[in-house]
Amino acid sequence: MSTTQTASSFLSNISERERQALKRLVDYTNVESLPEIWPLAAQRFGDVVALRNPHAKPEVAITYTQLAEQMQLFAAGLQALGVKVGDRISLIADNSPRWFIADQGIMTAGGVDAVRSSQAEKEELLFIITNSGSTAIVVEDLKTLKKLQDRLKDLPIQVVILLSDEAPPTDETLKVLNFSQLLEIGKSHNFVPVKQNRDALATLIYTSGTTGKPKGVMLSYSNLMHQVISFGTVLQPNPGDIVLSILPSWHSYERTVEYYLLSQGCTQVYTNLRSVKGDLKQFKPNYMVGVPRLWESIYEGVQKQFREQPANKQRLIKFLLGISDKYIKAQRTAQGLDLNNLHASALERLAAKIQASALLPLHALGERLVYAKVREATGGQVKQMISGGGALPRHIDNFFEIIGVQILQGYGLTETSPVTHVRRPWRNLIGASGLPLPATEAKIVDPETKVPLPIEKRGLVLLRGPQIMQGYYQNPEATAKAIDAEGWFDSGDLGWLTPQDDLVLTGRAKDTIVLTNGENIEPQPIEDACLRSPYIDQIMLIGQDRRSLGALIVPNVEALEKWAASQNLTLDTLGDQVTSSDSQKIDFESRMIQDLFRQELNREVQNRPGYRPDDRIGTFKLILEPFSIENGLMTQTLKVRRHVVTERYRDIIDGMFA
Repeated sequence: MSTTQTASSFLSNISERERQALKRLVDYTNVESLPEIWPLAAQRFGDVVALRNPHAKPEVAITYTQLAEQMQLFAAGLQALGVKVGDRISLIADNSPRWFIADQGIMTAGGVDAVRSSQAEKEELLFIITNSGSTAIVVEDLKTLKKLQDRLKDLPIQVVILLSDEAPPTDETLKVLNFSQLLEIGKSHNFVPVKQNRDALATLIYTSGTTGKPKGVMLSYSNLMHQVISFGTVLQPNPGDIVLSILPSWHSYERTVEYYLLSQGCTQVYTNLRSVKGDLKQFKPNYMVGVPRLWESIYEGVQKQFREQPANKQRLIKFLLGISDKYIKAQRTAQGLDLNNLHASALERLAAKIQASALLPLHALGERLVYAKVREATGGQVKQMISGGGALPRHIDNFFEIIGVQILQGYGLTETSPVTHVRRPWRNLIGASGLPLPATEAKIVDPETKVPLPIEKRGLVLLRGPQIMQGYYQNPEATAKAIDAEGWFDSGDLGWLTPQDDLVLTGRAKDTIVLTNGENIEPQPIEDACLRSPYIDQIMLIGQDRRSLGALIVPNVEALEKWAASQNLTLDTLGDQVTSSDSQKIDFESRMIQDLFRQELNREVQNRPGYRPDDRIGTFKLILEPFSIENGLMTQTLKVRRHVVTERYRDIIDGMFA
């Protein structure tokens, strides 16, 4: 599926405000592919540090000049080893400057990288290597190679590159080189520049499928360049601005924002979960890309500090936060940015403006006494934080607005390169996922009939634009199911559009659950495993935009009656209670029943092949009403209507995660 579109056309219909913002940025509208950016960036930013890893031993700092040189040497080394234009190379590694050099070195040589974390399961990695048709692999280190090597002999792998400088094994039939050895080969090889057109495939990013088989998302240079060129309508960094990087570099979300910020001369500092709090204070970042769980952890750290204060200070902080909460909400109404009151009358907006003015002195007091100190936890120099990978909880959004740290919530999928929507600094509509990027369209349709719905009506979100993937690699059936003949991509998300074109998400139409740490969970295999328990008749996993999975469980009453009898209990099937032999009533929240189901869930989930810690079911609720066609909770083909069940039990679900 062709996605070709000229770079200038990406920006043909943008607002004057966005046009002015782009004027002071480095212009890449005449660039056809990502590898062309880095020599230009080297000319402009030269000695500015591009990539810095303070946690490496020794510490790594690479300037823009050095970055462009190492990318070309990496590419020249690959060409010397026989890599040709269009060859697939699996890049199996995690965040580091060398990951970025390898990624762009592969593209510079004309190759296509198929990317994944070195921490992924062995079978998943082997599937990616095989499905992509890779003839070479670049791996994190010897440990990663050893995980795969017993099966590589059955694949057409001609060479393995280690990103470490470990000594390659000498007794292997495979040709194995380390990073430095590849660059040395590159120095003695005459690099042949590769001119890629915008429709050429750049990368394959594998995403989990409902059947368990990953699907290779095909992203072209046109897809990726749209992100680089368009993101200037959101962020306008200065050369040397600090970016703190913590998310997986191989995923499209972190990856394309990195491409953009580095194209503008920023300095990217690598951090990790263990070091992030200290690195925020030390490096004082101007920008950071994160998932909701990251912002939640910062929030929880601040709340812990609040709780450690003397009682009188805690009362003062609580009072000031309460006042500031009213202040920011009044401000939103006055500015027409209250998602709950988008059609506020002139009188309502005036009243809100008056209220905000009255509350301002106390909010300013909170700024002096509390909020400025809280910002120190983020380094105190943040311009914007970009949030994606799931909906941002409203209380987190409110808190960061109160303390003066601007979070811009965005939206997109791997299949959309990924950003389609993001809130703007000048229109940060809390609760929404923002305005579309240039040349991007969203349409809301009825989930069943696909008939377009009016503004502010909830339905299925369809997306169209230059960032929509070319398709799923070697999977035309899945591609046709995801993208219709007019180029509309089925996001699988439910939402609605404001009159100003902000996208507001309300849930999932597809099965995939996205936790606040950004992990995607396919519920069906886990549910199937849980159904092995004799005490579980039906189960539906929940947890979209939550920290962990939960479950609604319809128990098998007959099996539960037998268990109750074995415990000298009797089960009252007329109500949700267990009655003991002495008529003492114990409801489904009783310790014995909760422990029984906890044991069942833990055993079945953890015994499932491919178990990951994120698969664990945390909270659960037992309900007596089965899912059925008659009560509208199942389709005619006996599939649980997940979004309907979610709405039916909304209050219970909210209580489960409270």
